Order: sequence, then structure tokens, then C-alpha cells
Amino acid sequence: MLCESDDFLNSPPKKTVRFGGKVTEVLSNYSQGKTSDFDLLMHQLSDPEIKDAQIINWLHEFRNSITYLTIDYEQLVSILLKLPWINRSKEVVEEYLAFLGNLVSAQTVYLRHCLRMIISHFVPARIIIREGDVDISDSDDEDDGIFSTFNTCHRALQIIARYVPSAPRFLMPILVEKFPYVNKSVRTMECYVHNLLRITVYFPTLRHDILELVFERLLKIDVSASRHEIEDAEEAALQKDGANKSGTEEGLFNMDEDLEENVPVAVNSEIMAHPAADRLDTLMLVVFAYIKNMCYTSGSLDLNKTKDLYKDLLAIFDKLILPTHACCHVQFVMFYLCSFKLGFAEAFLEHLWKKLQNPNNPPIIRQTAATYIGSLLSRAKFIPVLTVKACLDLLVNWLHGYIDNQDAGSRAFCDVSLHGPFYAASQAVFYTLIFRHKQLLEGNLRKGLAYLQNLNFERIVMCQLNPLKICLPSVVNFFAAITRKYQLVFCYTIMERNSRQMIPIVRSSLGGDSTQTCTNPLDSFFPFDPCILKRCKKVIDPIYQIWEESNAEDFKGGHKHVKGVGADEEDDFLKGETPHSDTMVGMTPGSLEAHFRSPSSSVGSPPVSFLQRPF
Repeated sequence: MLCESDDFLNSPPKKTVRFGGKVTEVLSNYSQGKTSDFDLLMHQLSDPEIKDAQIINWLHEFRNSITYLTIDYEQLVSILLKLPWINRSKEVVEEYLAFLGNLVSAQTVYLRHCLRMIISHFVPARIIIREGDVDISDSDDEDDGIFSTFNTCHRALQIIARYVPSAPRFLMPILVEKFPYVNKSVRTMECYVHNLLRITVYFPTLRHDILELVFERLLKIDVSASRHEIEDAEEAALQKDGANKSGTEEGLFNMDEDLEENVPVAVNSEIMAHPAADRLDTLMLVVFAYIKNMCYTSGSLDLNKTKDLYKDLLAIFDKLILPTHACCHVQFVMFYLCSFKLGFAEAFLEHLWKKLQNPNNPPIIRQTAATYIGSLLSRAKFIPVLTVKACLDLLVNWLHGYIDNQDAGSRAFCDVSLHGPFYAASQAVFYTLIFRHKQLLEGNLRKGLAYLQNLNFERIVMCQLNPLKICLPSVVNFFAAITRKYQLVFCYTIMERNSRQMIPIVRSSLGGDSTQTCTNPLDSFFPFDPCILKRCKKVIDPIYQIWEESNAEDFKGGHKHVKGVGADEEDDFLKGETPHSDTMVGMTPGSLEAHFRSPSSSVGSPPVSFLQRPF
């Protein structure tokens, strides 16, 4: 790194006017108790108006006196590390980088201090603007040299690592310590995460730990902004924007137009109305760009690099993402990576399948693995029908084997606490059939129907475990409509019986008349429900299978899911959720408190707006 500046480093510094003696003399006198020159030196180095030539001269002398800067001079070194060097002339930057290299090689006790100083420049410099008696802090303003600043920081880290090969080991705790709080500006978070990911390129041993740190923080943001909250914020911003436009058209002008809170949100822009969602959207886009840059070389997929990154991300998925209930968006990182090559999608499905069928895994992990399988098979455009059929074969055969094992036992009854993985796998099969049945049948209808008939859905639906009672009503109703249309199984008799067995439960944990309806005994969710982050959506949509309303139109005139009424009444398959009323109607056993309900259970797929519209 220093070779390009050898001519500069070998040339003598310019003469400047200063007070006090040489650095070696000052340090020698200080060790003998004579502090006047030392105090003067500290004062001159702390001068905010210090010139470039002065900095260069001081640093040149300190490099020649580097062996004197022991821990006894920690206060002096601290001032040197606070020098405003990074945005100075090229000569100052080169001299300072050389000084850092000399310092850490001769006095390793200052290694952490140097690393902290460098990492502190990973975010835009904070600008304090004085207006009257108020200090306005703005970390979003950035000068034209911000990218040059980041380049210099990374160069400094590499120089330090050259002199101290163990430096990366000391760097990770500092990266954790310096990570901005989640309430910092979007730009601050974006710059820091970008720089963290950039470190993984030249310090590959830190990649797994850095990725784990990034995803841990992303998940915290993700779970703090539920899908409902994000959609409500967008809707409110849309209404506000409409009201503002209406007021403008009528000649009503805002007299307080300088107030930030009165500025309408640009709902059509890429900015999310929900602050946490906007941070997450921005950071996810940085991660997507990083993944693509790491996996592609000159526009071609580098298989070996992608395999290595896949292994790191899979380990982080197992540790952080899979156990996190109802996270809405972070998991799309795996969705995106799997789209690069079918082999990665199949490897991911196999990994999830092993987790589902392994009885040594906790039931909740097995259930979540099943929801990921069903959601990925249903939503990924890049997964061909042959892979879908292979996965359905595995899942259905496992379900039949599970039924075989339970039929002879004493636990062969409907209980979500005993058979959670079975119900989750059943729901994954039903969900996949809802989205993929057209592809499974197209081309050769007779052959496709024969394949579906061989899956023997009737045995699964009719078994004592009664999966139709536990799976989400929206999924059950669509599955029933499809299987009835193609005469695979008739579900409505069982659904009617299940409806009669539901026991009304009046429950209000919020006081007064405030009640909610819980219809999700599995507490399940579909992890790849539509992405609602505006920037990320542009990356995901080309590889994503949206719900087509024409799917439901195929089932017009079908048989209605009866809820205590005559079987010959007009049908409406879309009324999957329990009717809203003044009481909470749940299923016992297995009813859950309202706050345990997945945010996706009422949005889900197909979307609620569609579920509420009759055929």
C-alpha cells in the first residue's frame, strides 16, 4: 500500500514555524518531570486550525521517535489519533498512514485505539449547525469526498494488518461496539453496513462473524415493524398525500410549509413511510448488492464463491432467521441467493426437509421448516415443476408414514401440541397445491390427474389427526375447492363437522369490548409472503410468483364451506377466516392468545382483500 508514496515519504517535510523543541527532546524532558514543553506540544496538536504542513512535520518527527511512545504517553497518542487527517491533502493522508503502520508495529498496545479511530470514520461525519441557541445535529449531510474517506479507512485497516497480522482478531469486537443504534439515520446505517461488508472482501476470515452481526441487526429491525404496521403507515401516508393534493387543488395553502412535519410524504417514491421499514429496505438492498457482487464475476456466476457464501448464509439462517418467528423480509436473502442456480434452491429445500423429518429437532423448528418448504415451492418462479413434484412426493410419503405410525397408537387424535410437524407439513402440501396445481396439470391433464390421485390426499384428509381442523382456514378452503374440482377428495363434510365442533370462547385481554379472532392454532406463517419493501420489491418481483386472482375464478359455482347452515346454500370458498363478532371464537384445544397470532395469518396468501371478496 505504501509503495505508491515512497517518493513522498523519502522527501524531507516542509519547514514550518512552531514553538517548543524536537519531539525526542520534549519526551525526554517529560520523563524527567519537565512538563512545560510537553503541555505546549499537546496544545499545538489540539489546535483545530492546525495546517497540513504542521501535521506532516509533527508526524514525521513522531515516526522517528516511535519507540518513545510507550503506554506512559497514552494521552499524547490519543491526541494524535484525533488529528483531522482523513480529509486533508494526499500528503497528510500518506504521512498519517505511515505513522499508523509504525505505531502499531512498534507499540502494539495502541492497536485497539487505532482500529477504533478508523472504524469511527465508517459513518458520515456529524455536522453541528448553530441556529440561535439551538444545536442542530445532522448526520445525513455528506461531503463530496465521503467515498474517498471510506477508501482511505479500508486502506488503513489493510496497512495495519500488514504490520500486525493478528489485527483482524481484535477488529470484530470493535465492529460490534461501533454499530450504530437502530434509531440512527438511514444513511448512517447504510454506510456502516456497506463498510462492514466491504471488510469481508480483504479479511475473509471475518466474513461469517460480520454477516452474523449484520443479520442480527436486520432481524431486530424486521421484527420491530410488522407487516400490518408497515401497510398501515403506507396507507396513512397515501391518504395524507391525497388530502394535501386535494387541499392544494382547492387553493388551500399550508402557511407553515417550512415545518418538516407538514411536508407530505412522497408515497410514490422509494421512501417507506414507516421509519423502521425504510431502514430495513435500504439495508436489505445493500445486502442484495453485496451478494450479487460476491457471486458474479464479469457477469458470470462464480460457482465456488457462491457455494462459500451459501454455506455462510445457511449457517446464519439456521442460527438466527429460522428460529425468529414472523420475521417478514430478512429471509428473502436466501430466496434471492437460491435464484442464482437451481442447485442452491434444491440444496436449501433438502436442508429444510432434513430439519422437518428429524425428530431430534424441537417441534417449533420442524414446523417452521415446513412453512419455509411450502412457501418456497409456492412462490419461487425459479423452481421448476419437476422439483415441486419431487418435494411433494417426499412430503406426502412422510405424511402417510406418520399416519401409519399413529394409527396403532394412543395419540391418534387431533392435537396440535402433539402433532405440530405433521400439521405444518400438511399445510405446506395444501399450500403448494393451491399455487402450483395448474403447472402440475398443464400439458397432459390425464397424466397430471393420475399423479395427484396417487398422492392419496383422501387418506391424509380423512385420518384421525384431522389436518383440516388445524390448518389455516384460507388454505383449507382453497385446497377443498381445488380437490373438489378435480375430484381428488371431498373435504366439505369434514369441514362442516369441524365447524360444528368449534366451541365459542369469549375472551378479551384488552378490556372493554376489544376482542380479536384467533384462527391460527399452528401459529404458522408463510415466510415468503409478498415483499412490501419498495426497493427490495424491485429485486424480488422478477423471480417471485404472485397470487393470480384468476386462480380463484376457476372455482366459481363450487360447494360452500358450511358453518352451521344448510349444505345446499350458495358457496363461498374465500370466507376462510372465522366471522368477526363481538366474541372471540377459537378452537379448543389449541386456541392461542391474540398476540401470538402471526402477522401473516390475516394477510397471507391469497391476500385478505381477495379472501373477503365472494365469487
